[in-house]
Amino acid sequence: MAEGGDRGGREAACGHDSYRSPLASRYASPEMCFLFSDKYKFRTWRQLWLWLAEAEQALGLPITDEQIQEMKSNLDNIDFKMAAEEEKQLRHDVMAHVHTFAHCCPKAAGIIHLGATSCYVGDNTDLIILRNAFDLLLPKLARVISRLADFAKERADLPTLGFTHFQAFIITGQTYTRKVDIEVLSVLASLGASVHKICTDIRLLANLKEMEEPFEKQQIGSSAMPYKRNPMRSERCCSLARHLMALVTDPLQTASVQWFERTLDDSANRRICLAEAFLTADTVLNTLQNISEGLVVYPKVIERRIRQELPFMATENIIVAMVKAGGNRQDCHEKIRVLSQQAAAVVKQEGGDNDLIERIQADAYFSPIHSQLDHLLDPSSFTGRASQQVQRFLEEEVCPLLKPYESVMKVKAELCL
Repeated sequence: MAEGGDRGGREAACGHDSYRSPLASRYASPEMCFLFSDKYKFRTWRQLWLWLAEAEQALGLPITDEQIQEMKSNLDNIDFKMAAEEEKQLRHDVMAHVHTFAHCCPKAAGIIHLGATSCYVGDNTDLIILRNAFDLLLPKLARVISRLADFAKERADLPTLGFTHFQAFIITGQTYTRKVDIEVLSVLASLGASVHKICTDIRLLANLKEMEEPFEKQQIGSSAMPYKRNPMRSERCCSLARHLMALVTDPLQTASVQWFERTLDDSANRRICLAEAFLTADTVLNTLQNISEGLVVYPKVIERRIRQELPFMATENIIVAMVKAGGNRQDCHEKIRVLSQQAAAVVKQEGGDNDLIERIQADAYFSPIHSQLDHLLDPSSFTGRASQQVQRFLEEEVCPLLKPYESVMKVKAELCL
């Protein structure tokens, strides 16, 4: 089995002529390095594909025990050289590893990655790695705390020169630890990141004319272009949110350079960054409240855009339907990829309508599911449990958070009634 990278085997090719992080080669533990290795990453991808197949089998899809067992037997049988060659050709790391896994699992080849997106393996693997990495870090942190506690207990009665501002966090002297400032501004910086994401999405949707922030009757969007309806509130939130996120670097720097109890160079910086952070957060939340109370949605525009994109969106449903009818997932993916490119060329190069469904209807390969196309193209079949998930999230997460603030808000949130 060739040991290489997923980018053309560069590490194997470059060897000692290529940069390697000293963290991996000299300092970090072998266990932590392994968690972030290609072998662990792509082995986890295969484990996720196995779990997906087992779940789909339990839900009634035509997946056999023999296919499941074949996948189990090849979780560690990763041909990195083949994966590198596949990626070089396909320019897609996930499909490169789908093909590589399928090569050693010929019986299961047709159902690997069935119904999944690249993020199924990518994001879930990242989360698994992060969880396992914390499982390695936390015991080490606990040991450090334990050793320092032992040290403190052993020397608790030893007289030393006094540091008048010195503290333990629970019992403090003249000052509180500047780590508190980090915690406070980290929360506000996280708020800034969330607000920036929300308002960026509003700006993008406004560009697509699917929704808009409030726009007053006399409001002017542009001095040069009278038709413009710029989302200026969302733009302001994004601008200020970046400032809010940047402010957290101040307390990080300040806390890191304190001498014993405190150095007096903290005061001028803190006078600025703490006030600026709260004033910025206050402005951002006031503006976002104004936005959220007047958002406008345009269902007809959304419906038109869905009709334009639905043929492409439906391709995964079509693949699943074909597999249920006895087809091979990878073969079907390739067929649809070719037809989709042809349909896209009509849209992009000729300015025509998306004719992908017509091409699928004209292709005998898809005849087993021709009668199902109307159902597969029903927009409501794509939403899954989204509505129930939103309702459950509101009831179980949002309402308990809002309850302590009902008196301050002067009104009970309608969603919690």
